Amino acid sequence: MDGNGRWAQRQGLPRNEGHRRGVDNVERVVKAARDQQVRHLTLYAFSVENWKRPKLEIEALMRLLEGFLKDQRKVLHENQIRLRVLGRWRDLPKRVVKLLEQTIAETEQYTDWNLNLALNYGSRTEVVDAFQSYARAALAGEEDPEKADWAAVARHLYSRDIPDPDFVIRTSGECRISNFLLLQSAYAEYYFTPVCWPEFDENRFAEAVDSYRRRERRYGLTGEQIREQEAPLSGV
Repeated sequence: MDGNGRWAQRQGLPRNEGHRRGVDNVERVVKAARDQQVRHLTLYAFSVENWKRPKLEIEALMRLLEGFLKDQRKVLHENQIRLRVLGRWRDLPKRVVKLLEQTIAETEQYTDWNLNLALNYGSRTEVVDAFQSYARAALAGEEDPEKADWAAVARHLYSRDIPDPDFVIRTSGECRISNFLLLQSAYAEYYFTPVCWPEFDENRFAEAVDSYRRRERRYGLTGEQIREQEAPLSGV
């Protein structure tokens, strides 16, 4: 969800106003994902690199996250949406961690619709944490390094309970991945748009999903083999 600050600058507004408008847009896109039958929506909300930003901006982001969680708990329940979090999110401010823990616990019974927030997330950090987790499991006799495969590694990723993404969208005109789900998105389709996140509304989301549905995903297979096992879009 990139471009909040740049959007605000172009409008002659403070950066924090851009972040606020970006948070407002989340609810629209979550609804749009349901309308498009996307069962898993993952939003990259705060990266491990974002701690390098000015302290006042970080605090404003944490307040916005706190407000979002308080406001959206009712919406999550009404729409039976499960909240999951990826990253070292327990290193966030205690008040935010408490809200996340409560919302995760309150929505864990839902299965059809899933909102995944990447908070204090970085894919390389995820790999380091996964290696440590795998090593501890191997020492405990729970994993056999001689039989290690992708499924074994994936069990130790933050996303172990979440399907790999089919489609990755990046807003604001940046054409790079920026440390997001590097392993999980190995076969994902990508979509880069110049539109900044606050303006990436439900209509633009629908356009992006439509572009995905017109693509033929190959995974190294022939077109005929792919058509034999086609599946609908499940995760963004």
